Amino acid sequence: MGRLLVFAGILTAISVCGFSQAKDKAAGGAEEAVMRIERELLAALLKGDASANERYLADTYVYTGPDGSVENKAQAIANLKSGDLKLQSATLDGAKVHIYGDTAIVTYNSLDKGTFKGKDISGKTRWLDVFVKQKGSWRVVATQGTMLPK
Repeated sequence: MGRLLVFAGILTAISVCGFSQAKDKAAGGAEEAVMRIERELLAALLKGDASANERYLADTYVYTGPDGSVENKAQAIANLKSGDLKLQSATLDGAKVHIYGDTAIVTYNSLDKGTFKGKDISGKTRWLDVFVKQKGSWRVVATQGTMLPK
């Protein structure tokens, strides 16, 4: 009986370790996928190209800008297509991805140079992006930016 309990304990420990490693690999793959999307969105934004936003923003997307303005997906795409949002440069500094099942939270800083509707929006901003896996694909459901003091 004692040997059986020891054997059962070892099997349980091996199973838990295997499950944890599989979960870690899945989380690592999700982190890489989300960061790839972040980089793709930034590259498109710098080109004034709305196609990445059309592809990766959820239909229910909500953007809260550093100035407190709120936009939906259609408005965010329209601002890019119209040229109202123009970025000459932007960075994706210190990005951290946290995976919670089918939800990912990304935080990072950016140093931006650009304009929105002719107004200078250059500066350092702290961003938070929320991704949800929908139908097997990661989609951004919310973005919030906070302008950092100069």
